[in-house]
Amino acid sequence: MAPTLYIADDTCSRAAQLVANELGIEHELVHFDVFGRTTSSGENFAAVNPLLYVPALKLENETKDVISETIVICSYFADQKPEAGLIPAAGTLERVKYDQFLVQLATEIAQKHIPLMRKLMTPEGIEFHSNKLQKAYKLLDDRLAKTPYLFGDSLTVADAYVWGTFWNSRSGVDLSNLENIAAWKTRLEARPAALKTLKEEAEIVAVHKAQIAASA
Repeated sequence: MAPTLYIADDTCSRAAQLVANELGIEHELVHFDVFGRTTSSGENFAAVNPLLYVPALKLENETKDVISETIVICSYFADQKPEAGLIPAAGTLERVKYDQFLVQLATEIAQKHIPLMRKLMTPEGIEFHSNKLQKAYKLLDDRLAKTPYLFGDSLTVADAYVWGTFWNSRSGVDLSNLENIAAWKTRLEARPAALKTLKEEAEIVAVHKAQIAASA
Protein backbone atom coordinates (compact mmCIF):
# COMPACT_ATOMS: atom_id res chain seq x y z
CA MET A 1 0.00 0.00 0.00
CA ALA A 2 1.04 3.58 -0.62
CA PRO A 3 2.02 5.87 2.26
CA THR A 4 -0.43 8.55 3.38
CA LEU A 5 0.58 12.17 3.00
CA TYR A 6 -1.35 14.62 5.19
CA ILE A 7 -1.56 18.08 3.66
CA ALA A 8 -3.36 21.39 4.11
CA ASP A 9 -4.40 23.99 1.57
CA ASP A 10 -1.57 26.26 0.38
CA THR A 11 0.95 25.23 3.00
CA CYS A 12 4.49 23.87 2.94
CA SER A 13 2.99 20.40 2.45
CA ARG A 14 2.77 21.38 -1.21
CA ALA A 15 6.55 20.90 -1.41
CA ALA A 16 6.28 17.27 -0.32
CA GLN A 17 3.54 16.66 -2.86
CA LEU A 18 5.66 18.14 -5.62
CA VAL A 19 8.68 15.98 -4.79
CA ALA A 20 6.55 12.84 -4.66
CA ASN A 21 4.93 13.70 -7.99
CA GLU A 22 8.25 14.55 -9.63
CA LEU A 23 9.54 11.12 -8.62
CA GLY A 24 6.36 9.22 -9.40
CA ILE A 25 6.03 8.00 -5.82
CA GLU A 26 2.49 6.80 -5.15
CA HIS A 27 0.81 8.26 -2.10
CA GLU A 28 -2.64 8.74 -0.63
CA LEU A 29 -3.65 12.30 0.20
CA VAL A 30 -5.56 13.31 3.32
CA HIS A 31 -6.51 16.94 3.86
CA PHE A 32 -6.28 18.48 7.32
CA ASP A 33 -8.41 21.56 8.04
CA VAL A 34 -6.07 23.56 10.27
CA PHE A 35 -8.93 25.67 11.65
CA GLY A 36 -11.65 23.06 12.17
CA ARG A 37 -9.03 20.38 12.91
CA THR A 38 -10.84 17.72 10.92
CA THR A 39 -9.48 15.48 8.20
CA SER A 40 -10.94 14.35 4.90
CA SER A 41 -10.45 10.73 6.06
CA GLY A 42 -12.23 11.25 9.37
CA GLU A 43 -9.06 10.48 11.32
CA ASN A 44 -8.04 12.32 14.45
CA PHE A 45 -5.00 14.21 13.18
CA ALA A 46 -3.68 14.72 16.71
CA ALA A 47 -3.03 10.97 16.78
CA VAL A 48 -0.92 11.36 13.63
CA ASN A 49 0.99 14.49 14.62
CA PRO A 50 0.30 15.82 18.13
CA LEU A 51 1.78 19.19 17.10
CA LEU A 52 -1.09 19.54 14.60
CA TYR A 53 0.83 20.71 11.56
CA VAL A 54 1.45 19.36 8.11
CA PRO A 55 2.95 17.72 6.24
CA ALA A 56 3.01 14.35 7.91
CA LEU A 57 3.76 11.09 6.16
CA LYS A 58 2.41 7.81 7.54
CA LEU A 59 4.34 4.87 6.19
CA GLU A 60 2.85 1.49 5.43
CA ASN A 61 5.55 -0.36 7.29
CA GLU A 62 5.01 -2.78 10.15
CA THR A 63 5.11 -0.07 12.82
CA LYS A 64 3.16 2.55 10.80
CA ASP A 65 5.87 5.14 11.39
CA VAL A 66 5.00 8.80 10.93
CA ILE A 67 7.52 11.28 9.56
CA SER A 68 7.01 15.03 9.95
CA GLU A 69 8.81 18.24 8.91
CA THR A 70 8.73 19.35 5.30
CA ILE A 71 12.42 19.13 4.50
CA VAL A 72 12.67 15.73 6.17
CA ILE A 73 9.77 14.27 4.18
CA CYS A 74 11.03 15.80 0.92
CA SER A 75 14.51 14.43 1.57
CA TYR A 76 13.09 11.02 2.45
CA PHE A 77 11.20 10.90 -0.85
CA ALA A 78 14.26 12.04 -2.79
CA ASP A 79 16.42 9.38 -1.15
CA GLN A 80 14.04 6.68 -2.38
CA LYS A 81 15.08 7.44 -5.96
CA PRO A 82 18.63 8.83 -5.81
CA GLU A 83 19.09 8.36 -9.53
CA ALA A 84 16.69 11.28 -10.10
CA GLY A 85 19.21 13.68 -8.58
CA LEU A 86 16.77 15.69 -6.47
CA ILE A 87 19.20 15.70 -3.54
CA PRO A 88 22.88 14.80 -3.03
CA ALA A 89 23.72 11.36 -1.70
CA ALA A 90 23.39 10.87 2.05
CA GLY A 91 26.67 10.81 3.95
CA THR A 92 28.52 13.13 1.58
CA LEU A 93 29.81 16.62 2.26
CA GLU A 94 27.62 17.81 -0.59
CA ARG A 95 24.59 16.52 1.32
CA VAL A 96 25.69 18.28 4.49
CA LYS A 97 25.97 21.56 2.59
CA TYR A 98 22.60 20.92 0.95
CA ASP A 99 20.91 20.18 4.28
CA GLN A 100 22.41 23.40 5.62
CA PHE A 101 20.78 25.28 2.74
CA LEU A 102 17.40 23.64 3.45
CA VAL A 103 17.56 24.56 7.14
CA GLN A 104 18.38 28.15 6.20
CA LEU A 105 15.32 28.19 3.93
CA ALA A 106 13.24 26.96 6.86
CA THR A 107 14.48 29.55 9.33
CA GLU A 108 15.04 32.56 7.08
CA ILE A 109 12.05 32.19 4.77
CA ALA A 110 9.33 29.78 5.88
CA GLN A 111 9.33 30.70 9.58
CA LYS A 112 9.69 34.43 8.89
CA HIS A 113 6.44 34.47 6.88
CA ILE A 114 4.25 32.92 9.56
CA PRO A 115 3.97 35.71 12.16
CA LEU A 116 3.40 38.20 9.33
CA MET A 117 0.59 36.10 7.85
CA ARG A 118 -1.04 35.68 11.27
CA LYS A 119 -0.83 39.41 12.03
CA LEU A 120 1.13 38.80 15.22
CA MET A 121 3.74 41.52 14.76
CA THR A 122 4.33 45.02 16.05
CA PRO A 123 5.22 47.61 13.38
CA GLU A 124 8.87 47.14 14.31
CA GLY A 125 8.52 43.37 14.02
CA ILE A 126 6.84 43.66 10.63
CA GLU A 127 9.70 45.79 9.34
CA PHE A 128 12.32 43.43 10.76
CA HIS A 129 10.77 40.25 9.35
CA SER A 130 9.98 41.86 6.00
CA ASN A 131 13.56 43.06 5.61
CA LYS A 132 14.90 39.63 6.52
CA LEU A 133 12.64 37.99 3.94
CA GLN A 134 13.55 40.45 1.21
CA LYS A 135 17.24 39.82 1.88
CA ALA A 136 16.78 36.03 1.83
CA TYR A 137 14.81 36.11 -1.41
CA LYS A 138 17.36 38.45 -2.99
CA LEU A 139 20.05 35.84 -2.36
CA LEU A 140 17.86 33.27 -4.13
CA ASP A 141 17.22 35.71 -6.96
CA ASP A 142 20.98 36.14 -7.40
CA ARG A 143 21.43 32.37 -7.65
CA LEU A 144 18.65 32.17 -10.23
CA ALA A 145 20.37 34.77 -12.39
CA LYS A 146 22.90 32.06 -13.22
CA THR A 147 20.84 28.87 -13.47
CA PRO A 148 17.16 28.02 -14.11
CA TYR A 149 16.82 26.25 -10.76
CA LEU A 150 18.47 26.83 -7.40
CA PHE A 151 21.10 24.13 -7.85
CA GLY A 152 21.60 24.14 -11.59
CA ASP A 153 19.66 23.05 -14.63
CA SER A 154 17.32 20.66 -12.81
CA LEU A 155 14.72 21.00 -10.08
CA THR A 156 15.74 19.73 -6.64
CA VAL A 157 14.18 19.53 -3.18
CA ALA A 158 15.23 23.13 -2.48
CA ASP A 159 13.12 24.43 -5.36
CA ALA A 160 10.14 22.45 -4.12
CA TYR A 161 10.53 23.87 -0.63
CA VAL A 162 10.81 27.48 -1.76
CA TRP A 163 7.73 26.98 -3.96
CA GLY A 164 5.78 25.40 -1.11
CA THR A 165 6.52 28.36 1.15
CA PHE A 166 6.09 31.14 -1.38
CA TRP A 167 3.70 33.10 0.83
CA ASN A 168 4.73 36.69 0.08
CA SER A 169 1.26 37.67 -1.12
CA ARG A 170 -0.17 36.60 2.24
CA SER A 171 2.60 38.02 4.40
CA GLY A 172 2.70 41.33 2.51
CA VAL A 173 6.36 41.13 1.50
CA ASP A 174 7.01 42.87 -1.81
CA LEU A 175 9.13 40.75 -4.14
CA SER A 176 8.05 42.45 -7.38
CA ASN A 177 11.60 43.60 -8.11
CA LEU A 178 12.99 40.06 -8.17
CA GLU A 179 12.63 39.14 -11.83
CA ASN A 180 14.63 35.91 -11.62
CA ILE A 181 12.40 34.58 -8.84
CA ALA A 182 9.31 35.44 -10.89
CA ALA A 183 10.68 33.63 -13.95
CA TRP A 184 11.66 30.63 -11.82
CA LYS A 185 8.16 30.38 -10.34
CA THR A 186 6.56 30.51 -13.78
CA ARG A 187 8.96 27.85 -15.05
CA LEU A 188 8.37 25.59 -12.04
CA GLU A 189 4.58 25.87 -12.18
CA ALA A 190 4.58 24.81 -15.83
CA ARG A 191 6.07 21.44 -14.88
CA PRO A 192 3.62 18.51 -15.15
CA ALA A 193 4.34 17.49 -11.55
CA ALA A 194 3.48 20.98 -10.29
CA LEU A 195 0.25 21.06 -12.28
CA LYS A 196 -0.63 17.63 -10.88
CA THR A 197 0.17 18.80 -7.36
CA LEU A 198 -2.10 21.84 -7.56
CA LYS A 199 -4.90 19.83 -9.16
CA GLU A 200 -4.80 17.05 -6.58
CA GLU A 201 -4.59 19.52 -3.70
CA ALA A 202 -7.61 21.45 -5.00
CA GLU A 203 -9.59 18.23 -5.43
CA ILE A 204 -8.98 16.87 -1.92
CA VAL A 205 -9.68 20.30 -0.39
CA ALA A 206 -13.00 20.47 -2.28
CA VAL A 207 -13.95 16.97 -1.13
CA HIS A 208 -13.23 17.87 2.49
CA LYS A 209 -15.16 21.14 2.29
CA ALA A 210 -18.14 19.24 0.91
CA GLN A 211 -17.91 16.77 3.79
CA ILE A 212 -17.85 19.62 6.31
CA ALA A 213 -20.82 21.33 4.68
CA ALA A 214 -22.83 18.09 4.62
CA SER A 215 -22.25 17.50 8.33
CA ALA A 216 -23.13 21.05 9.38
